[in-house]
Amino acid sequence: MKKILVLGAGLSASSLIRYLLEHAVEFNWQLRVVDQSIDLVKRKLNNHPNGVALSFNALDKNERWEELAGADLVISMLPARFHIDVARDCLELKKHLITPSYVSAEMKALDAEVKAAGLLFMNEIGVDPGIDHMSAMRIIDEIRAKGGEITCFKSYCGGLIAPESDNNPWNYKFTWNPRNVVLAGQGGTAQYIDRHQYKNISYAQLFRRLDQIEVDGYGVFDGYANRDSLSYRPVYGMENIPTLYRGTLRRAGFCQAWNIFVQLGMTDDTYPMFDSANLTPRNFVNSFMPFNEAFTVEEKFQQFCSDYGIHDISRFQWLGLFDDSTVIGIENATPAQLLEHILVNKLSLAPSDKDMIVMVHQFEYELNNQRFSIESSMVNLGQDHVFTAMSNTVGLPVAVCAKLMLTGAIHETGVRIPISAEVYNPILNELERYGISFKEKELVLA
Repeated sequence: MKKILVLGAGLSASSLIRYLLEHAVEFNWQLRVVDQSIDLVKRKLNNHPNGVALSFNALDKNERWEELAGADLVISMLPARFHIDVARDCLELKKHLITPSYVSAEMKALDAEVKAAGLLFMNEIGVDPGIDHMSAMRIIDEIRAKGGEITCFKSYCGGLIAPESDNNPWNYKFTWNPRNVVLAGQGGTAQYIDRHQYKNISYAQLFRRLDQIEVDGYGVFDGYANRDSLSYRPVYGMENIPTLYRGTLRRAGFCQAWNIFVQLGMTDDTYPMFDSANLTPRNFVNSFMPFNEAFTVEEKFQQFCSDYGIHDISRFQWLGLFDDSTVIGIENATPAQLLEHILVNKLSLAPSDKDMIVMVHQFEYELNNQRFSIESSMVNLGQDHVFTAMSNTVGLPVAVCAKLMLTGAIHETGVRIPISAEVYNPILNELERYGISFKEKELVLA
C-alpha cells in the first residue's frame, strides 16, 4: 500500500482529498492528512477506510519527520513560504513532492540534487499557477507544431463569485486568503512587454491601467497586470515574443473602487496605526482624511473619490466604512490589517454561496503570411462553500498529478512545473471530466 501524506487540510485541499479517496481503493493508497484541526481532517476524510486523520505542527521538522519518512509521496498544501523546508526534508528522505505554489529561488536551487536523487518535485500545479501553464502550453505547442510564430500572448485569471451568489455592490467575495487580496500588487512594479516595448506599472497606478475582457455568457471583466510577466518568456520558450502580459480579473468597477483604498494608503502593511485597538471603521477612514470641521467624513471621502472619477460612494457605505458604533479591536494593526477585518465582515462566502474561477488566454500568431488570433476561456463554478471552484481548480490538478506520479506515468525528475505534454495532456484531459474545460475561438485577422 502506497502512502500519500497531505500537509494541510484547508479550503483548497477539499477537492484534492475527495479525489484521492475516490481512487484510494482502486490504486491501494493510504491517504494520511495532517492539519492543526483534527476535526477538520476527520470531516474531510469522512470515515473512509483508506484515510488516516493526523494532527501535529507540520511546520515543525521534528514533528513531521516521521510521517515524511513513511510516505511515498508528499503533497504540501501549506502556505508557500514553508514549502522549501518540506522540500529539503523530502530531498534528504528521498521522497517525491508536489506543491501548487510558485517555484521560489530556494526551491529552484535544489534542482540538480533532486534530479540526481531520481526524484520529482512538481510545483505550480494549481490553478494560477498551474492550469494556466498547462492550457497555454497545449495551445503554444499546437501553434508551433504547424509552423506558426506567436506574436502576442495575454493570460488572465480571477477567483470571483458565481453569478447566482453575486449579491453585493462590489460583485466580489473572498474565495482565497483575504490578506493576499488586500496586499495584491504590492512589493514591486508590474512589468510586461507590449509590441517590443517594455512597460512598467507602479502600485499607485496598477488599478487604473485596465484591460477589458468579455467572456461569453458571463459578461465583462477588468484585468489588471500581475507583478511579473517577463519571467514567463523563458518558461514558455518565448524569449523574443513582442507582447506578453499576465493579469488578474475582477468584475467591471471593482478595480476603480479598490484604487481608492490604494490611493488613501489603506492597503499599507508597513506600519502599525496609533491606538488601532480603539478605532471604529469611521475613525479609521477619517484618519486618512484632512481635518476640516465644515465637512463630515462622508463628504470628505466623497470629494476624494470624485478626484478619481467615482461620484457614488454607496459601495463604500455598504461595507460599513462610516460605522461609528463598533470598535475594530486589533492592537498594533497596520492599515491593511484593519481594512481586511472590515472587508471580511462583509465579503466572506456564506454557506450557500458558490464561487467562480475565470481564465482567459489570448494569442496572436502568424502562419504562411497570415495573421490569426485564438481566445481560450474557462469558467468553473463551485459546488458549495466546501467544494469550491478554487478548491476544484487548485486541488484537482494536484490530485491527478499525484496519481500520474504514483502510477509511473510521469518520467520527469528535478524541480519542475507542468509545461511538458507528458504532464499537461493527461491532466487537462482528466480535468475535462470534472467540468474544467476550455472553449476556443480562432479568427483570421486582417
